[in-house]
Parts: sequence; C-alpha cells; structure tokens
Amino acid sequence: MAEIKALNENEYDAWYPLWQGYLTFYEASLPDEIAVNNWQRFHDPDQPVFALGAYEDGKLIGFVHYIYHRTNWAINDTCYLQDLYADPTVRGSGVGRALIEAVYAAAKEAGSPDVYWITQDHNETARKLYDRIAGLSGFVHYEKEL
Repeated sequence: MAEIKALNENEYDAWYPLWQGYLTFYEASLPDEIAVNNWQRFHDPDQPVFALGAYEDGKLIGFVHYIYHRTNWAINDTCYLQDLYADPTVRGSGVGRALIEAVYAAAKEAGSPDVYWITQDHNETARKLYDRIAGLSGFVHYEKEL
C-alpha cells in the first residue's frame, strides 16, 4: 500500500516528471513557469492549493492537487480535486483511490461540504474508479479559453 503524505519542498525534481506525464496523458503542454508557480503555491501557507504524494519504498509514484474555494451553496469552502496522476507502472494498485481518499479526509477535516472533480468522458479507466467512490453529478462542464 502506498504511503500518502504532503509533498516536501525539496521534491520538485521527483514531482516534475510525473507532472509532465499527467500533461502528456491529457495531450497538453504548459510552460515550465506554470510548473514552478504551481510548486510555489503548494508550499505557500497563504494559498488554498495543496499537493499530496503517493510513495512506494520512498519513491514518489503519484500525486493529487486540490484547491479550496468559496461557493454560494455552502458556508464553508468546497474542495476541487484538480489533478490526479499515478505512474503508469502502478495503475490499478489502489494508488489513485488512496490519493482521492486522502483528499476526502483533508476536506472533511477542513470542514468542506464536498469534494468534486472533472475528467474526460473517454477516460474509462479512471471513470471505473470514480464511479465506485463518488457519484456522477449530472452536470455538463462548459469552458471558453480567453
């Protein structure tokens, strides 16, 4: 079973290849300045952005990033699970589920009313997990790049 804990500030070089793998999976690319900015936010106590890592024998094998934000539907901030990634060699071993459950625990401790996330409709492997541990909201996601 993977150990789940907060990413340490000195683990950028272990996190970065996983971040690039995540972007590749979603056929995306972002400038490195975004990766650096994300990393700084994860470790800034004034930011509502967090990162947890999954470790196997001390090696980082996956991550989850989550954000707390205001909502007009509750008093307390809600939790958006933004990014989830496990090294392809460990997929199916429970790493993704453990990372999500760690976010559930953190959100509950923070008083968040819920945790939500989105994924691509054709991400069948992930959706099999998500269908077991959460409910499909029924909402359709719209977006316009500016």
